[in-house]
Amino acid sequence: MALDGKSVLVLTTNYGTEQDELEKPVAALRDAGARVVIAAQKQEAIATLVLDKDPGDKVEPDTTLAEATSDGYDAVVVPGGTINADQLRIDEDAQRLVTAFAREGKPVASVCHGPWLLVNSELTEGRDMTSYQTLMEDLVNAGANWTDQEVVVDTGGGHTLITSRHPGDLDAFSSAIIRTLEG
Repeated sequence: MALDGKSVLVLTTNYGTEQDELEKPVAALRDAGARVVIAAQKQEAIATLVLDKDPGDKVEPDTTLAEATSDGYDAVVVPGGTINADQLRIDEDAQRLVTAFAREGKPVASVCHGPWLLVNSELTEGRDMTSYQTLMEDLVNAGANWTDQEVVVDTGGGHTLITSRHPGDLDAFSSAIIRTLEG
């Protein structure tokens, strides 16, 4: 399989993650052969949402954000969901993790509202990015070059940054992560 031997860490809170933005990239990466580990704030079920309002699936995390490190992983993925992203952006462990991946030159991928974490972690300056449209001003104010595309892959700045707009772009988002990890 294309990603045999690759490992990916996914960061989430325990409530409010957009169901498809968590489940679809995880499934695509696993189908490509990657080992995927989901880290949540607490070691209890993640209550996902559908379109930020309807209850979604419950997903069991593998570890916590506090216990997770960048060691042994090839990339990190940050799903969206407005509630998830708003909580994750101020979580010190989530900030520590995405900053470590970036510092080590490992890909950082984020979709929809997930880039809020990248703003708070100061990983947007001079980077080409996209996001859910309502984050455009936040990203521009944080120094990003925002564009309205289904997926943006920026290879500058010492690490690859992969961003997407919304659940409708998840196939392109997942494919971009897989292509990046394939080298």
